[in-house]
Amino acid sequence: MFFTLLRLQALKSFRSTSFAKSALATGFMIFIALLLLSYVFFAGLFLGRIIELIAEGRDALDFLNSGLIYFFLVEFMYRYFIQKLPVVELESLLHLPIGKKRIIQILMLRSFISPLNLIALLLFLPFGIQDILEQYGTLGFISWFGTLLFFSWTLHWFMLWFKQRFEDSIIGLLVVFATLILGGGATFMGWYNIGELIAPMFAMALTSLIPLVVFFLLCVVAFILAFRYYVQNAYLEDLSDEEDVRFVNQSFGFFSRFGVAGELANLEWKLIVRHKKSRTYLMLSAFFLLYGLIFYTNPQYQRVEGIHPIFIFVGVFITGIFMIQYGQQFLSWNSGNFDFFLSKKAGVESLVKGKYLLFLSISLVCFLASVPYAYFGFEILMVHLATFLFNIGIMVHVIIYLALWKPKPMDLNKGAMFNYEGVGAAQFLIIIPLMAGPYLVYLPFSLLIGDYAGLIALGISGMIGLLAFKPLSQLNIQKVLSNRYEISSSFRQEL
Repeated sequence: MFFTLLRLQALKSFRSTSFAKSALATGFMIFIALLLLSYVFFAGLFLGRIIELIAEGRDALDFLNSGLIYFFLVEFMYRYFIQKLPVVELESLLHLPIGKKRIIQILMLRSFISPLNLIALLLFLPFGIQDILEQYGTLGFISWFGTLLFFSWTLHWFMLWFKQRFEDSIIGLLVVFATLILGGGATFMGWYNIGELIAPMFAMALTSLIPLVVFFLLCVVAFILAFRYYVQNAYLEDLSDEEDVRFVNQSFGFFSRFGVAGELANLEWKLIVRHKKSRTYLMLSAFFLLYGLIFYTNPQYQRVEGIHPIFIFVGVFITGIFMIQYGQQFLSWNSGNFDFFLSKKAGVESLVKGKYLLFLSISLVCFLASVPYAYFGFEILMVHLATFLFNIGIMVHVIIYLALWKPKPMDLNKGAMFNYEGVGAAQFLIIIPLMAGPYLVYLPFSLLIGDYAGLIALGISGMIGLLAFKPLSQLNIQKVLSNRYEISSSFRQEL
């Protein structure tokens, strides 16, 4: 049955009108995956030597045992953002005369065949053979390495359940933040070293089979948890209703004060919270609000007087992260209903104005959320204020102008990770003004007068942009109107 379903999936791909494009993209992704896995394997070959250089006289195995928990924290994060769920295939199989449990078993087996499940194997197998097998024999090697693998595979099955149960919800986001804070954050802040709490378990695995048995049972429990959840919820009604009902009444009432553009901004917000890819960008925006902790707490960037130039980029990133991510694909989000706006009087103009209103509102929310960074110094708050004004006065127009260069269609229900729909050359070029634009204003004043003069120049340029908002936004509106039929034609292309 497994091979029969694989054959059906292959026939579906071969018969698709976009087979050539899909095959090319798949081949490229396979090449990238093999390249990355080869890097992991070579890192595993030299892992012992790398640990000896880092451990500073400590036993390599003890050092690794105390650091394994951080590997699993990283694995938890990349599985959360990258690991795919077998829901799409499920929708196309439920109508077939096959038992539901059998379908779920096959889909879960397919999900297990993933490069993510090879990372722990390729990284730690060479080290185990070179060091553990020689010191502790075959039994110690099997117990230690098996414990590690079952830990990794437990995360795989757990993530299948967790993402389907809590993906894009506030509970899921809180769990991810708690994992980071209680894991790596606690060690970084000096509260406690979670690695030292977990190390005895892997040390025991060298001489006992108990950890191996425990994690084997945990892996089985995680599999059963995911399997039962999928069986209980494997109905087309559940799969379709969950996306529509969960956020059905989510809206910003104050948008209605801005006329038709405000109503369209409200509709755009509903689009964001109802679709998988846009929700992922919204969640990442909230996640990257913590970006400043990497720089503001680093002694390398601390100065007795003045402001480190890197803080300007950090401020632009934090206060404009949603505008940067979501704005890169400005019209692609509406590729499925762009013709609707063409058919309405002033529809395209109202659509663009609504997006402007949404970007400015969420950027304001990001700035207010970043106010607690004042804990690291009043100058940080000034950086965020200046970069916020520059973002909403200048950068928003630049990003939208570049994003309007040959926009491409996209499927909103697909995830954001490794999904390049709606991405063209313009999306890669946006990084240039993002990096260079603020510094073109800040550095001349900072070098000639002082750092605070540079911040004032950034803020004033942003305020000038706000005063000239109408003519600047009209440039982008006219660009959309002049290319509306070409854009509409490209959006009708099949993905």
